[in-house]
Amino acid sequence: MQTQTINASATEQMVKQVINSWTSQNKAVTSFFNKYNDDAYLNEVAPGRNRAIYLLGHLTATNDSLLPLLGFGDKLYPQLETPFQVNADDKKAFAFTVAELKQYWEKVNATLTEHFTTLSSYDWLDKHTKVSAEDFALDPSRNKLTVLLGRTNHQSYHLGQLNFLKADLKA
Repeated sequence: MQTQTINASATEQMVKQVINSWTSQNKAVTSFFNKYNDDAYLNEVAPGRNRAIYLLGHLTATNDSLLPLLGFGDKLYPQLETPFQVNADDKKAFAFTVAELKQYWEKVNATLTEHFTTLSSYDWLDKHTKVSAEDFALDPSRNKLTVLLGRTNHQSYHLGQLNFLKADLKA
């Protein structure tokens, strides 16, 4: 019985740490995008690389795709998928402003945070929607928590890219 209590407690602690890490990365991205005037985000983060506005759209679309992947419902902004997940930044103007994307970013992450609080620690260890029951039985690490870890690392990677943005246009 004590082993089960310790395991449950350890599982809860690990899940909490992963969610806290994800939340921390979200706050860091949000802080970055509040750092400069919107015009600065039309610049490439480095010569020949993505523009900052594209990375904001990409991160928003990627987080939005967590909703169906984790079984929380449909994407809030499916219109972001093609320009920010299917296509690379082609440096052409697209139908989204920095202000709009910031608003989408906030809404997607607030929605995810609400859903995260409804899951128990053991729910986090359950399969995500893109893995079959058979495949999950063979590899239980293909769970919701692993997805969140991957997405946290993804945000961290792109935040590292964003830090190369040379912008003298402080907000």
